[in-house]
Amino acid sequence: MEAGGERFRQQRQVLILFLLLGVTFAGWESRRYSVMEEIESGSFVANLVKDLGLGVGELAAREARVVSEDNEPRLQLDLQTGKLTLNEKLDREEMCGPTDPCVMHFQVLLKKPLGVFRAELLVRDINDHAPEFPEREMTLKIPENSPPGTVFPLKKAQDLDVGNNNIQNYSISPNSYFHVSTRNRGDGRKYPELVLDRELDREKQALLRLTLTALDGGSPPRSGTTQVRILVLDINDNAPEFAQAHYQVQVLENSPVGALVVKVSARDLDTGTNGEVSYSLFYSSQEMSPTFELNSLSGEVRLIKKLDFETVSSYDLDIDAFDGGGLSGKCSVSIEVVDVNDNAPELTISSLTSPIPENSPETEVALFRIRDRDSGENGKMTCSIQDDLPFILKPSEENFYTLVTNGALDRESKAEYNVTITVTDLGTPRLKTEHNIIVLVSDVNDNAPAFTQTSYTLWVRENNSPALHIGSVSATDTDAGANAQVTYSLLPPPDPLVPLASLVSINPDNGHLFALTSLDYEALRAFEFRVGATDHGSPALSSQALVRVLVADANDNAPFVLYPLQNASAPCTELVPRAAEPGYLVTKVVAVDGDAGQNAWLSYQLLKATEPGLFGVWAHNGEVRTARLLSERDAPKQRLVVLVKDNGEPPLSASVTLHALLVDGFSQPYLPAPEAEAAAAAPADPLTVYLVVALASVSSLFLFSALVFVAVRLCRRGGAASAGRCPVAEGHFPGHLVDVSGTGTLSQSYQYEVCLTGGTGTNEFKFLKPVLPSILESNFERKSEGSPTLQNRLGI
Repeated sequence: MEAGGERFRQQRQVLILFLLLGVTFAGWESRRYSVMEEIESGSFVANLVKDLGLGVGELAAREARVVSEDNEPRLQLDLQTGKLTLNEKLDREEMCGPTDPCVMHFQVLLKKPLGVFRAELLVRDINDHAPEFPEREMTLKIPENSPPGTVFPLKKAQDLDVGNNNIQNYSISPNSYFHVSTRNRGDGRKYPELVLDRELDREKQALLRLTLTALDGGSPPRSGTTQVRILVLDINDNAPEFAQAHYQVQVLENSPVGALVVKVSARDLDTGTNGEVSYSLFYSSQEMSPTFELNSLSGEVRLIKKLDFETVSSYDLDIDAFDGGGLSGKCSVSIEVVDVNDNAPELTISSLTSPIPENSPETEVALFRIRDRDSGENGKMTCSIQDDLPFILKPSEENFYTLVTNGALDRESKAEYNVTITVTDLGTPRLKTEHNIIVLVSDVNDNAPAFTQTSYTLWVRENNSPALHIGSVSATDTDAGANAQVTYSLLPPPDPLVPLASLVSINPDNGHLFALTSLDYEALRAFEFRVGATDHGSPALSSQALVRVLVADANDNAPFVLYPLQNASAPCTELVPRAAEPGYLVTKVVAVDGDAGQNAWLSYQLLKATEPGLFGVWAHNGEVRTARLLSERDAPKQRLVVLVKDNGEPPLSASVTLHALLVDGFSQPYLPAPEAEAAAAAPADPLTVYLVVALASVSSLFLFSALVFVAVRLCRRGGAASAGRCPVAEGHFPGHLVDVSGTGTLSQSYQYEVCLTGGTGTNEFKFLKPVLPSILESNFERKSEGSPTLQNRLGI
């Protein structure tokens, strides 16, 4: 009930609205506007404020809105400006179809007070559609005896546009038989008609294809086309004619029953029953009747039994063709039976050689014969092998062939070949026979062993254990079998003095190298030798590689003190004046280390001292210097123990003991060292006495010989003695008895010379004087000049 009441209220409101509209229709005069179809949305249509004579803003105040009859929102009203615009693109053909003109009625509805403005919108057509035919192709059937001037109506095209944009004219593609005319009907539409200009001849041209074009009057004009297919209908004025007057065919003797032998074809230019052709055998012998069969409709001749070339090799047939009007034509058929290729070639191997030694020149591999039981082309054959193989075929008489190598083979490149001999006849279809031969290539010792490296460098740490594996060499041989088995050996060194056999050995099977003895870096830092690799071929081939063994140093040598000497009978004592300033150079400890690298880096430190703060030792050069001023309270006899340590891991060290006497001047009498006093106080051992006497005798003899030799040299040089220079001893006393070439931390070289002082007034003989650095030498000379006793103590 509620739904029915609601529907009644809505109907009443609509009725009241139409009554109000009817009352207000007389308010304004109806207007007509126009636009072109397909213009963009938002395009301007009219200014309703101006047309209605209303003030600005009155449309908004009166809540104006546009209402169309079909309730489609195609128009939009701007209440502020009064502009009426398109709300969407308008398609005239969609809105009105073929109706012309296309008018859309709408009203502008205002309130307060109620008012209605009626208007029309004329949508003008544009040429946006091309003519279209209902079919892409239309077919006309015209008898060939139709007289000229005959008119044949054609289907018209359709154009959705109206007025001048609709179809205005028709045309046909150029031809010799027809033209087209355009006719107007009572509804204003234009229709095409095809007019025959001259007689048709179906036998000359049974089918015509023309293009019909419809053109509208738009700007630019549009057009549409369709194909007109014209079939020329026949009358019986032609007899059947065979495509060939004589057919000559060949049929294989192995053709199956039912096989097509030949198909004859007769053509009748007429159509319908006049052009329907049937076939029959005009003449055939008794042999032909059970052998062939003719199809009366298709003209096919087929076998109905097997052929035998040896019995009958050819047949002749005569065939008639009849049309529906009683006209006929004839042809003859010659059938030749062809012998078929039904035997494949045969291949017989007479001899085969495998394997073949590599590097051999042209070598015979196989001898074989081929044959084909067929005759003619079917019995002719060709023989071939693959193109990518190093073999060739050589033909000989009676279809014999020889397979030979095309040059030397290399087993290392390829050790096995699969040769396929293909024999093909020349028949149709071609038959072939394939025969596979496996050819093996035997190895020849033509490759020497090759080391993986031309030279090897091996490192061994000294003091190694004997029989230590120090490295390996490796060589490969690309041959096979015994030719690839490699034996390693040590080659004789170029220097026969190098005891290579006592240093290293090699495993002949795997090339492992072993150190036979414990190596000493200080004695032998590096050595090199050559290793040979020899295969087991015949003749054997070999190659060499250089092996260099580098001995790595180990810290196995403790520092050795060169100065002061520790094995002298009397200890070395240094004199230090009490007036010496701090930093006064007392002496310098000189030491060397037989190792290398950081194992030979030496450092010095004061281990023990009578007065701990009186002296200091420089860590890097071993210089012993005073650390402060001397005083009367310092003991005159000072004993120092200096530790010399290398930088190895673990570090090794040596110690040296120094004695220093603090004196007021070098004229002070000599004070014996504590060790000397203790030795003098001790009772003399008889053995010691004998040793001292023997040593003194030998020393005296050696000293006398040296004096004589030096005197002779001085006399020869003459002025050398008066110049006060110290000549270097020659002969059995080389000038450089000890040469320490900067090993360890020594900054200079130290040499020991035999020389005689000249011009000093004392003519003292100096024996084995060390040539020390300038600062040590100047200090030493200063001490020597001040104290002859010191010279005597040092044996100078």
